[in-house]
Amino acid sequence: MTNEPRPAGVTPPVAVVFASVAFIALSIGGLGVASLALDADVIPVRGLGSIPGVIGQVAALALFAGVLLWGLRADPPGYLTAVPCAIAAFVGEAAGVVVGAVISGADPARGLAAAGSVALGFAGPVIAAAGLLAGLLGVFLCRTRAQGPRWRWEDDEDAP
Repeated sequence: MTNEPRPAGVTPPVAVVFASVAFIALSIGGLGVASLALDADVIPVRGLGSIPGVIGQVAALALFAGVLLWGLRADPPGYLTAVPCAIAAFVGEAAGVVVGAVISGADPARGLAAAGSVALGFAGPVIAAAGLLAGLLGVFLCRTRAQGPRWRWEDDEDAP
């Protein structure tokens, strides 16, 4: 044992980056698997293209990361921080789909219909679950006290 203080864990900005990567991976993978298993489109409204889905994911990511960074300010951050992260990702996805539909030149009513289908269909719970799991990961990274492995001969105490 050494007298070195335990590391403080991962810093909040680094934890947000890792959790954001996990969120995107989980949400895209989850939407793909759910779409394949249910044989249904993520956005079933025809004629919108891919822009609303992309803008929805970007908005979900931005809100997720912002809420997680805000939640990691506590010392130590609580695991319940993951719940607002999930809600923010869900809201960001739905709002982003509307904004993306308007940006792509579609009728705003079609954008609202697409957002409603995302929120009430399988996509909303998948996005929220990805936000919850990635939020838990971010909190866990900040709370952990782990450090890199060290060999015995790396300690200064044994040096001649």
